Amino acid sequence: MTRKAVFVAAIAAAFLSSTAAYAQCGGASWYGPGFNGKRAASGEIFNENAMTAAHRSLPFGTKVMVTDQRTGNAIEVTINDRGPFHGGRIIDLSKAAATKLGFRNRGTTSVCLSQL
Repeated sequence: MTRKAVFVAAIAAAFLSSTAAYAQCGGASWYGPGFNGKRAASGEIFNENAMTAAHRSLPFGTKVMVTDQRTGNAIEVTINDRGPFHGGRIIDLSKAAATKLGFRNRGTTSVCLSQL
């Protein structure tokens, strides 16, 4: 790697570590019907119309910025459930969050997450 590339990588790493304690990219899907009104893993009652999401390991209550890699649209959600339990996906968004992000009709999309 050239000296300039190493310098740019170091600056990027410093910027990312100071602005986000967590970053991850991968697949996203959504859920709601069939789960609405039932208990989420956090103990909360799941509301498909709330801006919430399921993640395998982030603590409940964590606020996450979800950015659609295809469109650049971004939303804020709160982690209140566990999942997704489908290979290649890193987050399951509520119906409302998927609608606001603009991928509900497609069912899945590619996203990047950053902890707020």
